[in-house]
Amino acid sequence: MTIKKKSSQLPFKKIGISLLIIASLVLLYPLVRPRPQLRRVPYSFFLLQVKAGKVESVGVSENLIVFQLKPEGNSKQGVVLSTPPIEDLELPERLEKQGVKVQFIYTPPPKNKWLGTLLSWIVPSLIVVGGFQYLRNRENSQDKQSLAFGKSKAKVYIEGQSEKITFADVAGVEEAKVELQEIVEFLKNPDRFTQIGARIPKGVLLVGPPGTGKTLLAKAVAGEAGVSFFSISASEFVELFVGTGAARVRDLFEQAKQKAPCIIFIDELDAIGKSRNSGATSGSNDEREQTLNQLLTEMDGFGVGDATVIVLAATNRPEALDAALLRPGRFDRQVLVDRPDFDGRLKILEVYARKVKLGEDINLKEIATQTSGFAGADLANLVNEAALLAARERRTTVSQRDFKEAIERVIIGLERKSRVLSEKEKKIVAYHEVGHALVGALMPGGTKVAKISIVPRGSGALGYMLAMPEEDRFLLDEADLRDKIATLLGGRAAEAIIFGKVTTGASDDLQRATNLAERMVTSYGMSRVLGPLAYDRAPTNNFLGNEGGNLRRALSEKTAEAIDVEVKEIVERAYEQALEILKVNRELLEEIAQQLMKTEVIEGEALQTYLARTRSVSQ
Repeated sequence: MTIKKKSSQLPFKKIGISLLIIASLVLLYPLVRPRPQLRRVPYSFFLLQVKAGKVESVGVSENLIVFQLKPEGNSKQGVVLSTPPIEDLELPERLEKQGVKVQFIYTPPPKNKWLGTLLSWIVPSLIVVGGFQYLRNRENSQDKQSLAFGKSKAKVYIEGQSEKITFADVAGVEEAKVELQEIVEFLKNPDRFTQIGARIPKGVLLVGPPGTGKTLLAKAVAGEAGVSFFSISASEFVELFVGTGAARVRDLFEQAKQKAPCIIFIDELDAIGKSRNSGATSGSNDEREQTLNQLLTEMDGFGVGDATVIVLAATNRPEALDAALLRPGRFDRQVLVDRPDFDGRLKILEVYARKVKLGEDINLKEIATQTSGFAGADLANLVNEAALLAARERRTTVSQRDFKEAIERVIIGLERKSRVLSEKEKKIVAYHEVGHALVGALMPGGTKVAKISIVPRGSGALGYMLAMPEEDRFLLDEADLRDKIATLLGGRAAEAIIFGKVTTGASDDLQRATNLAERMVTSYGMSRVLGPLAYDRAPTNNFLGNEGGNLRRALSEKTAEAIDVEVKEIVERAYEQALEILKVNRELLEEIAQQLMKTEVIEGEALQTYLARTRSVSQ
């Protein structure tokens, strides 16, 4: 057997490490080697040595005097000492008289000057290299793209890798689902449409109030079609630097084409799609306009002959969008996603109620009746609030009582038991709320007085009268609106009758009554003096039920005065109506108010028994 001799040479790697260690030691040695320290003595000792003739030489600097003593005994060199300098004008004369040699001006050697120079070159270089490396790593990271300005921030939901949402998970928007079903069919089988000559729809705009399920609908379209889904908010396109938004739009559509067929969903489209006729010239507006231009270009470019990519967008301000964005060929159709009616609310409640444990007394139809005007998100929040109430009381199921309390929380706010009213304030609030209830009970407005309370709730309500709708109403006539104003003023009328004066508690009621009367005159044409004319511009969101925000047209002084007179006449007539009702029912007003001060809450059968005794003015 042949034995191979080990090579006497070290491997190249070990040699390199050895050289690196030696070089490090050479560089570090000046930092760690011991330095000779000069013994420091008092200046008086230095003068004594000079007078005694024992000083051989002196070196003077700005901060130090170094002197060497004459050698003694067998030593060849004297001791070197130092002392702090003191202003002494006679020192040169003394040194000259003693024959002391002033051989040099002593300057302390620079401490580690080479190290400072070395660090001044190396440290900035390391910082620059490290900074570039950090930016590169952040740009390549999919989870941290905040510095990758030109990259799209869209979230991608790929079929089979994310939770699948279908039309079965969306309730209360049946008409919108019918409209979007055609988009699903096209994504599944585009040939069936193209063979007959139908053009591919490039964009669908979902329009509706907040919380009605526009984003959920878009995800359901992607889930039904089994395609990838890109989701992004329009505000994520816009950054400080002009051109970033356009680059992100290009990157988004490039990614979408690679995963086609797919859907791009842009939420809150009005963030970049506002009309360009505003005339603003700020830098942020330039960035938004460039982003919009790039979006228009992309929607023009990928339709014919390109991959199947459909853009779904959502907004609650369609009237603010640019006309070029809404024309056919870009967003070919608009789908209204409105607040649900009774059947829609019931279906939405059934969807969300499946996720919680319900008690045997649950009546979802009653809850759907009492939640008129609630959007899908409101109903989801309602179910969750009811479940939280049940869990707080350590119950295993959700009861009907939990839902009633949750409705009050959503509409009015949380109970504020910490706010304790004085007896005087409690009495005023009690009569105020009973006044609302008695007037409201006689008004045929499709609502039912369900509860009177003097328990403070929310931010400012010291008490409240809760009226639940018995049916969905979409049209109101002039009599209905006047009855609503009278109900709003019932609290103030009760205060005036019982106490002979009014308080600040009716401020919100007065504001709402005045706004409603003004809309009757300026928007609904319900004035016999001014005629069937609209003196307000179109509301910013006419499908949102928004009570304010309308801008008056330019009016003459005479017309504006006539409007004010008509509004005042409507409110005053409603106030007189409330006063007459409460005067006829004064005994009942006092009876209910006294009971309310004892129990703080009246509801259910007890309340309906009281209200059944109300008398109209004509009786």
